[in-house]
Amino acid sequence: MAARKEYGPGQPFKGLNINGSLHMTIQTGVLIETLAALGAKVRWCSCNIFSTQDHAAAAIAKANTATVFAWKGETLPEYWWCTEQMMTVPGADGCDQLVDDGGDATLLVHKGKELEEKFAKDGSLPDPASTTNAEFKCVLQVLRDSIQADKTKYTRMAAKCKGVSEETTTGVHRLREMAAKGELLFPAINVNDCVTKSKFDNVYGCRHSLPDSIMRATDVMIGGKRALVAGYGDVGKGCAFAMRGAGARVLITEIDPICALQACMEGFQVVTIEECVGEVDIFTSATGNFKIITLDHMKKMKNNAIVCNIGHFDNEIAMEDLENFPGIKVENIKPQVDRFVFPDGHGVIVLASGRLVNLGCATGHPSFVMSCSFTNQVLAQLDILENCTKNKKYKNDVYLLPKQLDEKVAALHLPSLGANLTKLSKEQADYIGVGVDGPFKQVSLELSQRSLLQQTLDFRPREEERNVSEDIQVKVAVGIYIYVTPIILEDSKLEPELMVFVCGHRRDIPDDGQPFKGILRWAGGEVRLDAWRPVELGQEDCLQLLTSMRFEPDLPRGRAWSPV
Repeated sequence: MAARKEYGPGQPFKGLNINGSLHMTIQTGVLIETLAALGAKVRWCSCNIFSTQDHAAAAIAKANTATVFAWKGETLPEYWWCTEQMMTVPGADGCDQLVDDGGDATLLVHKGKELEEKFAKDGSLPDPASTTNAEFKCVLQVLRDSIQADKTKYTRMAAKCKGVSEETTTGVHRLREMAAKGELLFPAINVNDCVTKSKFDNVYGCRHSLPDSIMRATDVMIGGKRALVAGYGDVGKGCAFAMRGAGARVLITEIDPICALQACMEGFQVVTIEECVGEVDIFTSATGNFKIITLDHMKKMKNNAIVCNIGHFDNEIAMEDLENFPGIKVENIKPQVDRFVFPDGHGVIVLASGRLVNLGCATGHPSFVMSCSFTNQVLAQLDILENCTKNKKYKNDVYLLPKQLDEKVAALHLPSLGANLTKLSKEQADYIGVGVDGPFKQVSLELSQRSLLQQTLDFRPREEERNVSEDIQVKVAVGIYIYVTPIILEDSKLEPELMVFVCGHRRDIPDDGQPFKGILRWAGGEVRLDAWRPVELGQEDCLQLLTSMRFEPDLPRGRAWSPV
């Protein structure tokens, strides 16, 4: 509502088509109303077949706030039909800007353009029979029908779209993969990694909604049960705290030693699924990965163990393997609650068919934390308007919102909690090297005037540790070394500048002391490398360099260069 009050009078989105693929809930309805209040024409669908709240979709449609293609309990073909209809703008090539959750809408545009180009080249149509994945079959069928009706629909759609703001970890992973391969067709704003999203929606939202959904679905007493949470990231932390708060004895599985250590320090036992699978009562997958809970795991679970997913896609649990297991029987207990009975007679209770349990079996996250996330979405759309539509500053890479906007989102939500911020004096602000009004944490690099940060890109698999001094250790990717340090000017009252030292060796001629030659590009600029030298950058360019760097080397004749 604060965003409407501040930006509404200026109508920044007037004349723009902003389309979205995000859970069609009551809270999302407020986001849609806000985009419309700022002048946008909106089309919407849900990003999950079970997450739509029909009354919310009906209210938005009845008020003519947006055109909505969503209902609870869609089939997979219906889901992808809804996604295509959302992306199809009558009288236009497509939307100007996109809101996405999980990356399905972005995927459809990219895959559509790819297959249209393939059709133009060799005349071949997408073949749904070419894959065994039920969901991708639907994607290929949608695109097959589309190409037969309009051979360049998604090519024009990709050119029309100026940018996307992505809500989730899973979607951001997809975007980063495409950007790394040079395949991203338009700029993307990473909303998920805003602190006011990841540390609030992901942690506190899941802390509320996981036990809510399990209790609504099963009516079980959580207290006294053994609960396993797979993954101890932001979502996993919220889930683990919630289950412990409800009285469960919580176990954690993790691949990241840092997250595992955090879990241990919070008093959780870190295990592998294999060592405790027969003893756990409630399994929750919260990883964003796939094949986390496998068919073999479920065959070894105790009778009536509860299995659910709060990551993103249903492939965190091996649902396809479970459904196709010879002799398996399915007993539907109530909507979104199914008991899968194995031939030996024991069964497991799967919630929401392995999809998001908090939206399939409950109503998702509370409005307050979603307000934080969706305020970020509004600001991200404004950022796309400013830096993609108007001045075209952003290239086809993944960007974070500036820290000032992250702090602004938090500040907007404090009054409703009765919180009063302490104000720094000018002397105090100068002492710790921040502005009186922030930002109080330096971008995600968290640089200060008294610190020396040395950072490198992790863009190659081979790494080694090298001691640079007694108290500084630098990760050196085998290849280009990137050192980042704040440069302090003793008599200057200006903010400290960042200096990036870029140097390195050719991989095929190690330790010859020769610098790389070529062009180092990042989202905000580029620099020619032909000598060992410092490159002076501001904080924003520095962050973009570290997150979107691409190196285009001058290759010696007859020699290929590989980043591996």
